[in-house]
Order: sequence, then C-alpha cells, then structure tokens
Amino acid sequence: MSLAAAPVGTGQMPSAALRRFAWAVLVYFIAVILWGALVRATGSGAGCGDHWPLCNGTVIQHSPRADTIIEFTHRFSSGISFFSAAGLLAWTFAGTQRGHLARAASLAAVVFTLIEAILGALLVKLGLTAQSQSPLRAPYLALHLTNTLLLLAALTLTAHFLSRTRGYTRTTVRLINPAGASAAVMTVLIVGVTGSLAALGDTLFPASSIGAALAQDFSSTSAWLVRWRWTHPAIAFFASVFLIWLLVRASRRSLDWDNRGLSALVLILLAVQYLLGLLDVVLLAPVWLQVVHLLGADVMWAALVVLTARLTLQPMEAGNRA
Repeated sequence: MSLAAAPVGTGQMPSAALRRFAWAVLVYFIAVILWGALVRATGSGAGCGDHWPLCNGTVIQHSPRADTIIEFTHRFSSGISFFSAAGLLAWTFAGTQRGHLARAASLAAVVFTLIEAILGALLVKLGLTAQSQSPLRAPYLALHLTNTLLLLAALTLTAHFLSRTRGYTRTTVRLINPAGASAAVMTVLIVGVTGSLAALGDTLFPASSIGAALAQDFSSTSAWLVRWRWTHPAIAFFASVFLIWLLVRASRRSLDWDNRGLSALVLILLAVQYLLGLLDVVLLAPVWLQVVHLLGADVMWAALVVLTARLTLQPMEAGNRA
C-alpha cells in the first residue's frame, strides 16, 4: 500500500523505520479490535465486573475465570495500543517536515484512541456488556464501531502518507472529485455498523438452526435487533455497487500510482466478505467465523482508505506510474 515512485520534492523524508512502525501499529490495532470482538461474541465483557480500569478491583487476578482472562487481556492490549499511538504521533512529528499530512492523521489517531478508551470504560460502567439487553446497547455499539473504523482510517492514512514520496504535504496535493469516493467510504462505514448490530443480535439471541433463525427474522415477537438483521446484507449489496464504481474509477486514474493491484485486492476482499457472510448464515455465526469476518472487513477497510486517498489526494504534478 505504499508508493514506489521516484522521490520528488523537498524536505525531510520519514525514515524506513518510522514507516515500518506505522504499518506495525495498524496491524496491532486490528489485532486488538479482533480481540474486542471475541470479548463481545463470548459474552466476556463483564469478566472484570463493573470496575475500570482495574479488573475486579485489583491488578493481579487470582484464579481468574475464562471470561476474566479474555476481558483482562483486552484491557491490557488496549492500554498498549494507546502508548503505541502516542509513540507514533511523537515519532511522526519528529521525523517529518511541517505540513506533512501524516502529522494530522497521527494526531487524529490519538484522539480517536482516547475516545475509544472512554467508550470502552462507559460500556463497563453502564453495564452494557455480556448478555445485557439494554435499549442503550445497540446505539452505543454503533457509536463505538464508528469510532473504531475512523481510528483505523486515521492509522492507515498515517502509514500511507509516511510511505508517500510525493504529494505528502498540504501544499503539494490537490483534491480531486471527493464526493463519489466519500460516498463509497461512508456506505462501507454504514455496512460495518449494521454488521456489528447483526453480530450483537446473534450473540444475544442465538438460533438453533437456519429455519429457526429465519423464523426469528420475520417474527413480530422477536427483538428488533433480530428483525433488523436483514439490513446488513441488504446495505452490503448496495455498498458493493459503490465499491465497483470506485474500483472502475481507480483503474482509470493511475497518473501517479498503478491502482490495479490495490483495486484487485479490494475486489477479492469484497468477494471473500460475501462468502464469509453466507457462511455466517449457514453455520449460525460461530465465534471464530465472526472474528474472521471482522478481520476481512478491517483489511478491506484499510485498503479502501488507501485507495480513496490515492484518488482524492493526488500530487500537484503527475509523476511516473509506480
């Protein structure tokens, strides 16, 4: 996802170590997010009780239950993620010139990380964990997932801008027709939110068979989370239309980069997501499949963010294709 064009421009270029660290931080955050999904899917959110940031009021856990281990591990890894984001911010400011786009992206990543921590703390304090069916849980989860995707986008942009060799400062980029690309990204964001709500419905109201699941979907007595599960595949279908449009556009706008490889990756990931979604229905959304499905979504989101940045934030002068 990095540029390979010949270096053009002036100013301090970020080191290879900084670029590798930025991509490593992104990968680590994705791993933390996947563990968070495991917390939700296994109902382990209350494994540390209503204490935060301590777990059950202590630092050291003696004879912990399985749900306590899962939740405590998530909290510990989340704490490391904040320090990694803060470290990335400090290194980016130290290793880049004034006006570098990675500076703004890394700052946004730290802000979204802080918001993520606050939202996680409130989840615990408000009791919106484990098998809670509070009416606040669904909208709160949607807010949490939206912030998570924005956080991933900020980290992805940080790594991408650090990897650019041209068009990496505010004064050396031009904004190209962002409306359509922004619509595609927003649609995918909505797909992610509806997917999280569908996963929550599967966790709170598991079905014993496909027939039972379909009966739940259309029963007037089912919870609204169950009756709205159809919105996720429906919106995902319309999102694919936007994505295909974006991919076609990307194949035609390769003045500075050859986007065909990245476009193909997004298309493959889209097909894999449809396959995983179908398996979710057939296999009744087992925990491992929910985690794999989310992994595919996160990777596709990161690839889409880079592709959109390439299309909408182009260098002032067209360079050779990479």
